[in-house]
Amino acid sequence: MPNSHIKSVAIIVAHPDDETLWAGGTILSHPSWQCFIVCLCRGNDPRRAPRFYQALKELNANGNMGDLDDGPEQFPLSEETVESAILALLPKQHFDLIITHSPSGEYTKHLRHEETGRAVIHLWKNGKISASKLWIFAYEDGDNKYLPRAIETETLCSTLSVPIWTKKYSIINQTYGFKDDSWEAETTPSVEAFRPFSDAEGAMEWL
Repeated sequence: MPNSHIKSVAIIVAHPDDETLWAGGTILSHPSWQCFIVCLCRGNDPRRAPRFYQALKELNANGNMGDLDDGPEQFPLSEETVESAILALLPKQHFDLIITHSPSGEYTKHLRHEETGRAVIHLWKNGKISASKLWIFAYEDGDNKYLPRAIETETLCSTLSVPIWTKKYSIINQTYGFKDDSWEAETTPSVEAFRPFSDAEGAMEWL
């Protein structure tokens, strides 16, 4: 997976564990990256929040958490709410690369994933966040027919080495505490894929 000239990277996700599930192997495979991970939900969760910060240490990243509503009802949040949360948590600097959710999500279905992806694209387009490139997660679950898997036809797609996948799985299984038979542990992809954009106009067309 190409990484020339990439140094500063922001990963913007909805939940603690999203950064590891969908991009953990890529982060671990690029130790020279200076990563800042923004998580929009569960900042006041006494169980998940400490585990997120431990995961950051294992990913050799810095980061911050917000506490957007993440109730089981999945009531939609306004674009302004999600965008404001991102701007409050993300350092005000230029990033070589931002990685985030697809506006269509990674599986069927979680509104917070979709809202996060749309918000990042809008902020990039409107010049409120600065980045040279954007990668969105590229996974699908066949409309809930199987566990999420990488879209291997994407131009940015790589199979993780055994040591990298093992470390990634350990973060999900041991750090976050998801049991072997949990959805998260069984999902943990050994192939990671992203759809890249070099300009905001192209990303807007994807919405």
